[in-house]
Amino acid sequence: MSSPYISSSRRLLQEAAPDCDSSVSLQLQLESCEGSSNPKLISTMSDQDATVTPSPAPPAPSGPRPEVSNRGRTADPISSSNAQMEDIPEFEYFGVPGPRGHPPLTEFLDIQDVNMLRRPNEINKIQHNTTFYSSDYLIIRRGQEFQIKITFSRPYKPDTDKFAVEFLIGSSPQYNKGTYIPVLPTKTHQSSWAGCIVNTSDNVVTMGITPSAGCIVGKYSLYVAVVTPYGIRRTRRNEHHDLYILFNPWMSGDAVFLDDEKEREECVMNEMGIIYHGSYDDVAERTWNYGQFDYGVLDACLYILDRSEMPIVNRGDPVKVARQASAMLNARDDNGVLVGNWSGDYTYGVAPTSWTGSTEILLNYSSSKMPVCYAQCWVYAAVFNTFLRCLGIPSRVITNFYSAHDNDGNLKTDIILDENGRIDRFRTKDSVWNYHCWNECYMSRPDLPPGFGGWQAVDATPQETSDGMYRCGPSSVQAIKHGQICFPFDAAFVFAEVNSDVVFYCRRKDGTMEPVKVNRSHVGRTILTKDAGKETRRDITDHYKFPEGSTEERTVLEKAEEYGCHREKSEPSPADVDLVIPHLEVGVGNGFNLILEFINRSDQQRTVDAYVSGNVVYYTGVTSSEFLFRTPTVTIDPNKSVEEVVDVPPKKYMKHLVEQANLHFIVTGKVKETGQIITAMKIISLHNPKLSIKVSGEPRVSEEMIVTVEFTNPFSFNLEDVYIRMEGPGIMLPQHKYYSLIPGGSTLTWTEPFSPRRAGPTRLIAILDCSALRQVQGQVSLNIKP
Repeated sequence: MSSPYISSSRRLLQEAAPDCDSSVSLQLQLESCEGSSNPKLISTMSDQDATVTPSPAPPAPSGPRPEVSNRGRTADPISSSNAQMEDIPEFEYFGVPGPRGHPPLTEFLDIQDVNMLRRPNEINKIQHNTTFYSSDYLIIRRGQEFQIKITFSRPYKPDTDKFAVEFLIGSSPQYNKGTYIPVLPTKTHQSSWAGCIVNTSDNVVTMGITPSAGCIVGKYSLYVAVVTPYGIRRTRRNEHHDLYILFNPWMSGDAVFLDDEKEREECVMNEMGIIYHGSYDDVAERTWNYGQFDYGVLDACLYILDRSEMPIVNRGDPVKVARQASAMLNARDDNGVLVGNWSGDYTYGVAPTSWTGSTEILLNYSSSKMPVCYAQCWVYAAVFNTFLRCLGIPSRVITNFYSAHDNDGNLKTDIILDENGRIDRFRTKDSVWNYHCWNECYMSRPDLPPGFGGWQAVDATPQETSDGMYRCGPSSVQAIKHGQICFPFDAAFVFAEVNSDVVFYCRRKDGTMEPVKVNRSHVGRTILTKDAGKETRRDITDHYKFPEGSTEERTVLEKAEEYGCHREKSEPSPADVDLVIPHLEVGVGNGFNLILEFINRSDQQRTVDAYVSGNVVYYTGVTSSEFLFRTPTVTIDPNKSVEEVVDVPPKKYMKHLVEQANLHFIVTGKVKETGQIITAMKIISLHNPKLSIKVSGEPRVSEEMIVTVEFTNPFSFNLEDVYIRMEGPGIMLPQHKYYSLIPGGSTLTWTEPFSPRRAGPTRLIAILDCSALRQVQGQVSLNIKP
């Protein structure tokens, strides 16, 4: 029988062949053997009348798509993972083997042991300020000498013995890319890293090694190689010989060098921070455990860079590292660390107000490989701060009160009023955040003109895209202050956050709008950070902007306009009636009187038709609901003042409260005699009750102590689905408890044992959080004895 392939081929060719005539000849020759699996088909055809018919397209491939590789583009894959280490051969012979193979290398100098001097009480970690890291590995800082002890099989002979210490990082180590670094002990042969013999004693050689001040930051593997006439013999791969190299703010040659010991201690070594929130005239504090030295946090930070596929060769540049991390700390477009959520519904995660520190977040991300839910601006800033400090980049958290999030470069926040001076809620879309947190990190900027290094603003909160990703910075704070918003990265965006104007427009019946008041000092009212070495706040507003109304400020705004920023040029004549709302401190659940003070600065009587709008708002300035509206008419005698009192009972706002309990009052009015518009705005942040935290026991390392947390529900209603979180640097890893119900007026008590892990001053912090009552805080300070 003929094969099915031959039969079908013959049939198809016969069906496709035209009639034979004198001008066209078709010859078919089929040569086959019965049962042959490889028949030979030979056909000859003249081109004159040949016809090609289309065939159905092949089906689409099934299954997962293959990963895109570097094949055809680069000889080796681009190394972008610090977790992948290249193993190098233990024996590397010179030349080809002889008839009996390679000669044995056992008669030459051999390496018996390598001591990394990696314990916390040994020289390396002490001199490199890394004793606090909870790690069994050696952790050092670049640009500074560290030592290792090598034990050979016999005493080292400098004249005849040759050896080198090799450092590798990434999956494709190469000498010219700085990912393979051989360090030799002789002065005549040195690489980019310096090496020298510090001491010899019998078979033990102590070698000093100084990584270059600009080397790649990350985890290296170490080998010791001995050179013989026939080849190289090395130590085997041993993970205990791995070491971490970090940025070094103590070294003048490093790009992150910070020449201020007090600032270094605060911005690199301090684990416990204070993040400011609330409103500019009623600042609240949120204590946060950065935990940059906790076990696993350093590996989690390196994993973030691996997850971003940042090339290993770029990881020695703090500008590139900070910019990459700015994108990776949010999960908006790259499956980064944190998912943002401002909705108030946190069913599938942890409420942002419930977190007490960064450790749990980073360890969850590195272990699950999934973004952690949820975060808002201060959580992004706090975790970013941990990342930067852990890698050795000096950093701090910044809070800007009344922060404008401008996305079109016009430096304006518009509030629309009708002709009577009443706010038009339908047409007013812009909002100003009560506060916004970002980070500053300290580094040189060789990509900018001299004078623009130092503190750089970086922001991980996803707001606007930068180069196609949700990130912001690093942006020179000096460039922001002086209006050089053309400098990379994102200086124009940060400039708008602190310099926008709030413009009140009166909308006429014909649809035209006229600016009636411009408030140039509302946005960027106060910019705060924690003071170095203290538990107090530091006002750094003058780092970002010159005083309002000064000549320097006008010059800066003019320069910013040259680069495309647009602001309101009109100067509406000021009204001769002022409206002031005095400061108030109110506890959540309490009623209060809102006092409106109308001041007549003219010599004539004035009558004001006022509109008082009370709103529950998110801290982003977005209105949740209006709970109060009044329309008082006030008459003020010449050069006098009148107080109008608005009663605000708790039942008016309690049922409308959203997280962080912010009440926003906007008061507008129209002066009958002049037609002028007056306005005033006030944020009232309601104060929460406190947690009680007490500690008993001897405050000593490894001694058991007891912490007791107490809370009494001050309300008549029940609190449901309550979480309490607690932790403390060096004394307690993150702990949490869940209470399904706390009846009104009842008290809960949580007792937890703990044993301090290290000596020194520290704190325990706890936060109670539920949908009806957010961020109820408590803390206690401790001084642990050795």
